[in-house]
Amino acid sequence: MKQKLAALILISILLAGCQQKQPLVYNINKSPELREYESESEEESRFQESLAEAKSLAAQESAEQETEAVWQKKPLQREAVKARGIYLTAVTAGSDLRMADILSHMEGTSLNAVVVDVLSDDGKISYRMDNPDIAATGATTDTIPDIHAFLDNLKAHQLYVIARIVTFRDPYLETVHPEWMVKTTDGAVFHDNSGNAWVDPYNREAWNYKISVAEQCAADGFDEVQFDYVRFCTEAGTKAVVYPEEETGGLGKTDIITAFVQTASDRLSEENIFMSCDVFGTIIGSYVDQESVGQEYVTMAQAVDYMSPMIYPSHYSNGNFGLDVPDTHPYEAILAACQSSLKAYSLDKSGFDKAIVRPWLQGFTASYLSSYISYGPEQIRQEIQAVYDAGYDEWLIWNASNNYQWDAFR
Repeated sequence: MKQKLAALILISILLAGCQQKQPLVYNINKSPELREYESESEEESRFQESLAEAKSLAAQESAEQETEAVWQKKPLQREAVKARGIYLTAVTAGSDLRMADILSHMEGTSLNAVVVDVLSDDGKISYRMDNPDIAATGATTDTIPDIHAFLDNLKAHQLYVIARIVTFRDPYLETVHPEWMVKTTDGAVFHDNSGNAWVDPYNREAWNYKISVAEQCAADGFDEVQFDYVRFCTEAGTKAVVYPEEETGGLGKTDIITAFVQTASDRLSEENIFMSCDVFGTIIGSYVDQESVGQEYVTMAQAVDYMSPMIYPSHYSNGNFGLDVPDTHPYEAILAACQSSLKAYSLDKSGFDKAIVRPWLQGFTASYLSSYISYGPEQIRQEIQAVYDAGYDEWLIWNASNNYQWDAFR
């Protein structure tokens, strides 16, 4: 009987032990060496966790900085106009008689815009600007005697007015700021084949001057600012030009031209004025030409409101676009050039908005070519039709002497 009772007690104890919720605890008699090892292991584990966390934070911060470093154009708060225009020199713009004749011819045509020389090819500014820093250069003139009356007259004719600013070719600045100019290895100011000096694209003081002129155009009532000659000189003799490394900061030609355009875009967006750039038509799809002049087509297009490639048929060499003499095929040459622009845009996968393309078309006869045709109303109409057929709906016509074929626009 005692044996059965003892067996029942033992079974009860065992069952009770099986119902315990607390895990079994083993008391291990750890040696000092083992305890020291475990302590060091815990410290190492904490260190590795801390290091991993630090790396994660650094990576996150780097990603945030990289996102911030990606430049994006600031949007404008104004309505865009589909411009179809002609170029006017400062002398033409300053002549009441000439302007009256031009405005009368523009009536009843598809023309609704003019591009006016403000900072011209000679480096002079066509009117007196209310800016002491600009006035101090001595570049301002009275070629357009009253800019406000001039603009009011154009606006009364419901015209969209674009200010043309010649940027890095500037023969006048050499006389007042030689330190801003491109120089040769011996320290002398470089001159191109026409004797013109060029502004050093790496010189930020020169940037400020050119952009200040553009800002003043905005203040005076222009609708748009157009930068021309936003590039490096590519004529023979440029091999003797030197750009000091401490000045370039390791930036290549396309880098610095893009930086200028982005800086101008930032400042002009504050003035709420549209901005455009003239570029060589040959840079579209040509890495060699882009690197030579410093104009990267799609990248620049992400920084401005309008891109105006100069796609004059006369500027393309024989054989371009499969044409024996492009100048003699105005429709085909313009259509092919516009299609090259469309292709360049389509290949861009950045996701950034790009400028509206508003090409410069040929409004002159290139009699300097060995083989050419006369450009009358029919040839100019063919160019314009090619722009429309490519899917674009804006254009500008260039004629250096402002002698236009008015019947082309009716």
